[in-house]
Amino acid sequence: MSPALKAEREEILNRAYLALGQYNKLSGGTSALDALILRANFEASQDANALDELRTIAATAGPSEQLTAAQVLLSTGQTKEALSLVHLGATMEHIALALQIFLKMDRLDLATQQLQLLRQADEDAILTQLGSVYVNLATGASGAEDAVHSLNMLTEQYGPSSLLLNLMACAYMNQGDFAAAEGKLQECLRDHPEVPIPDTLINLVCCLVQQNKPADQFIGQMQQTYPNHDFCAGLERVVTAFDREAIKYKH
Repeated sequence: MSPALKAEREEILNRAYLALGQYNKLSGGTSALDALILRANFEASQDANALDELRTIAATAGPSEQLTAAQVLLSTGQTKEALSLVHLGATMEHIALALQIFLKMDRLDLATQQLQLLRQADEDAILTQLGSVYVNLATGASGAEDAVHSLNMLTEQYGPSSLLLNLMACAYMNQGDFAAAEGKLQECLRDHPEVPIPDTLINLVCCLVQQNKPADQFIGQMQQTYPNHDFCAGLERVVTAFDREAIKYKH
């Protein structure tokens, strides 16, 4: 195996450890691996120094380091800075992340352009298929059926991962089928307890509320497990504002 392939193998392995939250298994040695360790440090402790170091590395390093830094910046709400690191589309991963950022900015037109770039690079690639799903979901009910079709194909090939189950739930919600969406999310909680992701809990809360079912259990779990998440911060702001206004009407 060539040194380049060995380096790529190590990076993919360390990304897997990062996704599983097994931060102690990450190993350094290259700039790309060191960037992943900094991301792990940030995720574990919200260490601002780690974020600053990532910025420094991304400014002078290659596509892998830029991708890692962009992902962390995006998670902290620094959308424009994240986009600046990947907007040139140096790799398919850069294009795919730019697509997601444009969707976050409500620029479906620009996200669709990124999808076309992915298709030109490799129409059958997983990143291209997922990008198509994201664009279809952002389109609304009109794109939900195509998203479901693509997700069924991906699930047949790779199994029902946490990501695919959440995306399927979103597609069902776009179609107004909240019971089916809830079923996919419950399946995710049951079959993938080792990969807890906030999306599952948030989507489940939305499904339950739409069906007039109690969601307190999952809201509480979200607040306990991910207290710094935007969902929790937003909920706290709404609850505080409601309580403040409610006082005015107490006798």
